[in-house]
Amino acid sequence: MKISIVIPVYYNQDNLVPLYQDIEQKVFTNADYDWEIVMVNDGSRDDSWQVMQRLADSDPRIRIYSLSRNFGSHAAILAGLSRCTGDCAVIKAADLQEPTELVLEMAERWRQGNNVVLAVRQDRQEGKGQTLFANLYYWMVRKAALPEMPKGGFDVYLLDRKVINVLMQLDEKNSALTGQILWSGFKTDKVYYTRLQREIGTSRWTLKKKIRLVTDTLFSFSTLPISIVSLIGTLSCIGALIWAIFVFIFKLAGLIDVSGWTTLFLFNLFSFGIIMLTLGILGGYLWRAFDASRKRPPYIIEEDNEEGEQR
Repeated sequence: MKISIVIPVYYNQDNLVPLYQDIEQKVFTNADYDWEIVMVNDGSRDDSWQVMQRLADSDPRIRIYSLSRNFGSHAAILAGLSRCTGDCAVIKAADLQEPTELVLEMAERWRQGNNVVLAVRQDRQEGKGQTLFANLYYWMVRKAALPEMPKGGFDVYLLDRKVINVLMQLDEKNSALTGQILWSGFKTDKVYYTRLQREIGTSRWTLKKKIRLVTDTLFSFSTLPISIVSLIGTLSCIGALIWAIFVFIFKLAGLIDVSGWTTLFLFNLFSFGIIMLTLGILGGYLWRAFDASRKRPPYIIEEDNEEGEQR
């Protein structure tokens, strides 16, 4: 049996050699499997690609690919999955924050008949702000979109070849790969670990990318945005009707001498805000439908170590 380790790389030039040494010492020594590493450079502008080339030259089990620009980690993972040749694939981050021993533990669960094995974060050695955002995101996903999402979330996971084939067929744009895996419904098991503090380099997981992940997940796997629009519209209509009844009664009772300009102004401003919020949410759906209709590829491979030339 052959296992592929797919690693998306984005500004990880200082992590790659220690990562490879860690995998070689803790994983490659297991002779029960054939191994390969598939590294995908996600448009890094540092020396990550040069380091990847040196590693590939030193070990024929390493296959490397470079995307033409930064398409995002999920696109880089898809590129790696589309090129890997293993009976299953383990997706592993390049930042050394997940114990490499997880690969063997997930492989054992896979041999027990599971098509998907999730490495779930049981605890984090990270800042309170980052932990708070992650917990809030996974809570929201469980409540609004995917009840199967583990409480601690997951970034590292193993996929059987049949699961990989399904992901290749989905061809979804502006979606969350982890959501697609849970949505597919294959037999799943979990292993647990503590996410380590990052010691080398700095994270490129910016607030903008976090917000994009939240919106992609909700728009792709939940009706919550549309439900919010419907709820706001319904409450606004009910509130306007109640307010109109009160104003009419007060007018008949002679309690209103001059209509309030301030009240009217605030009501119009509030109504305008609701309309703009509604248009923004609907525009998000329209943009995603338009982007999918263009059928642009989720990634473009510019260079690899198989042909040694640009495409």
